[in-house]
Amino acid sequence: MTRSVLFVCDPLGGFKTYKDTTFAMMRECQRRGIEIHTAELHELRSRADHDGSRLEIFAHQIRIDQPEAPMWWVEDSARWQPAKAFDLILMRKDPPFDARYLVATQQLEIAQREGIRVVNCPQALRNHGEKMAALEFPELTPETLISADLQSLREFAIHHQKIVAKPLDAMGGIGVFVLTAEDPNLPSALEMLTHHGNQSIVIQRYLPAIAQGDKRIIVINGQPIESALARIPPTGQSRGNLAAGGKGVVTALSARDRKIACTVGEALAPRGLLLLGLDVIGEHLTEINVTSPTGFQEIQTQSGIDVAQIFIETALAQ
Repeated sequence: MTRSVLFVCDPLGGFKTYKDTTFAMMRECQRRGIEIHTAELHELRSRADHDGSRLEIFAHQIRIDQPEAPMWWVEDSARWQPAKAFDLILMRKDPPFDARYLVATQQLEIAQREGIRVVNCPQALRNHGEKMAALEFPELTPETLISADLQSLREFAIHHQKIVAKPLDAMGGIGVFVLTAEDPNLPSALEMLTHHGNQSIVIQRYLPAIAQGDKRIIVINGQPIESALARIPPTGQSRGNLAAGGKGVVTALSARDRKIACTVGEALAPRGLLLLGLDVIGEHLTEINVTSPTGFQEIQTQSGIDVAQIFIETALAQ
């Protein structure tokens, strides 16, 4: 019997297929003869009646047809299907982690109760905010404060002299500021990020090692991929995110990288976090990405390691 995988993801028309990790996963599924189905968040529905609770998905069965073209897929069918029609559901919706995302994780938990494997685990997605999860491992992280209190944030900046401030719910370097204690923009930047003290943000001690890159380490089922993607900021800038213009250079893991990856991976894999994207600057863990970690294609192109193959094989074997 043909196996099928459902990807809960963003609109396909927005994929940059030459670098998109979800596309790489789909391509690997197609290579294996696995049916590919996709759905956006609004295409999930859950119901309860005398037969119990169940999840249904308006699923689009697609095939990759012209990988380099804007319309790179062909849709073979689109119809409501029960979650039990799929062997595996991959939650690959990019942040923000908003109310829509929260509801989707609750709906996907219904599929789990029906015996369907969902990766990453919906409950674990809710419990491990990407900017906050690293606080579980203080021995690996730089000094960090998460707060909405403007005085506390200013005191932290004064104590450490130079900080990185960022919102809790963004991605791709959006809203990231590097600020010094003497910067006249410090008060206004903190006010803007916190919505005048009403919304918590994360600030960390600035790490000069960012000049050598912000490394993305992929961890699958507790074990790191042996090459990392170092995202190096453009000259004169502080954000290495590829979406913000950073340059991606693949490098072998250092002993410290491996220690960080194994410590975090071994702790989080048993909680249903099969796939992690760790952000490491110098000797420090700065973020644990769990929603839709990226970097597969860049690592494969430069190192030859087929990360998508490893991931799909592992996910289907669980």
